[in-house]
Amino acid sequence: MSRRDIYHNTVKLALQKAGWTITHDPFPLQIGNKRLSTDLGAERLISAEKGTEKIVVEVKSFVGESDVKDLEQALGQYVLYRQILNEIGEKRDLYLAVSRPVFNNVFTIELGQILIKNQIIKLIVFDDVVEEIVKWIRN
Repeated sequence: MSRRDIYHNTVKLALQKAGWTITHDPFPLQIGNKRLSTDLGAERLISAEKGTEKIVVEVKSFVGESDVKDLEQALGQYVLYRQILNEIGEKRDLYLAVSRPVFNNVFTIELGQILIKNQIIKLIVFDDVVEEIVKWIRN
């Protein structure tokens, strides 16, 4: 089992506060003989008519020496996981969960804005103090 991110339980609690049910912790992925996992799987009832919304979440803390290196690693995992989800026919949206300070330092500057503007990545921004979701960027 891979090591959990320092904000794993914070994001899990924040999703539950927002009405999500955690269905997988971690969410397993298998492609060929390779087994991987994202941090969380969750779902919530949208309405009786629309059904259930399902997501997969990868939590990243960006505590390395370089925000750019952390972004490169997170983006690489995100693209890999999204491709695997598509390949296996899993109908869940993939989100990268980052804290508000990481969002402000990485995703409000040109480098991060490119990813959001070009709809490369979906984000969940959380407040690590009050353990709540503060922003969804769904593209």
